[in-house]
Amino acid sequence: MNRLVTGLLCVLMASCSPQKKETMSSSSTDSLTSKLQVYSLENSNGLKMTVTNLGGRIISLWVPDKNGELADIVLGYDSAFQYINGNPYFGALIGRYGNRIAKGKFKLDDKEYNLAINNGENTLHGGPGGFFTKVWDARPFKNANGEEALELSYLSPAGEEGYPGNLNIK
Repeated sequence: MNRLVTGLLCVLMASCSPQKKETMSSSSTDSLTSKLQVYSLENSNGLKMTVTNLGGRIISLWVPDKNGELADIVLGYDSAFQYINGNPYFGALIGRYGNRIAKGKFKLDDKEYNLAINNGENTLHGGPGGFFTKVWDARPFKNANGEEALELSYLSPAGEEGYPGNLNIK
């Protein structure tokens, strides 16, 4: 499923124009809400997507059916604010590992790594502080064809959630 979503996003972003829809802010002192941004992408075929920089979540994806009627096919919330305390995985980039790592441990080059636990005795989708909890850097840009696109990036430092090595993600 993640490959399908990733492939779909690549196709959409390669042919869409991003428009920064809004910067989310609140009277709350919560620094997270002041960093939330929502972008809107649309292409000439009628595909429309909104995405937030909080966990790279897809908030909506409107696609035409066989009759040309648009329908939102994303299971999730209507606003970026709702993702702060809602289901952590709806539409999100989840973490360094998708699924469970038994007992939150793995070996690499004869060294055992102990990960943060968030699913019984297991690590699920990268751990409790997985990519779905991070505010990603969002950068509108023009691709090789001169079309507007959007890039999300995040640097996961060595030791985050117990994983080895820096991981620079785009």
